[in-house]
Amino acid sequence: MTDLPLLLTTLSVWIIPLLLAITMHEAAHGWVAWKLGDDTAKMQGRVTFNPTAHIDPFGTVLLPLILLMTKTPFLFGYAKPVPVNFSRLNNPKTDMVWVALAGPGANVLLALLGGLLLNLYIVVPDMMADWYRDNLINLVRINAILAVFNMLPIPPLDGGRVAVGLLPRNLAMPLARIEPYGMWILLGLIFLLPMITASLGLNFNLLFAIIRPPAEFIASLAQALIFI
Repeated sequence: MTDLPLLLTTLSVWIIPLLLAITMHEAAHGWVAWKLGDDTAKMQGRVTFNPTAHIDPFGTVLLPLILLMTKTPFLFGYAKPVPVNFSRLNNPKTDMVWVALAGPGANVLLALLGGLLLNLYIVVPDMMADWYRDNLINLVRINAILAVFNMLPIPPLDGGRVAVGLLPRNLAMPLARIEPYGMWILLGLIFLLPMITASLGLNFNLLFAIIRPPAEFIASLAQALIFI
């Protein structure tokens, strides 16, 4: 028989940090775009810390639950993309890069903040201490993974937009044309490729192998801020 309180507690220590990570990520995109000349996200209520403004039914709810239940090596999700009218930015090509970097940058800062807040673990009441610690540990993990995942150079991920903004036109345009197929490429890397390698008797996850080292580096920076 399922222990409902235990199940809800377990889900909460993943859902709360995931919602916080996604909300800060998207709000950061919208805020930087607003400050650089495009108020589209601001006018649509997307420069907010209210997670309901950013939730995507599949990316924020269903995909993380699937990954959690299938016990994949990492947990992540995504929100509704923040609308940005790049033509309204002060310097569209350069500012697009800053708007794209804002989301992963927010995730790195949240991971570091999680490390700092873990220092307060010793003053949290005993009945809440483990829940508090697990939330922050997962906050560090999820934000480290989201920051690295989103910097993969595949449009529409932030790393793809950064690459398009930095590459010369003859390389940027072919990469930009991948965007309509980018999500299918990512779903293939997340689900299909591991299934294929497993069917061949190989215990290898290419996406995890790419994401893990830099994510662990970010997590190690957060860990260095823990003094207790």
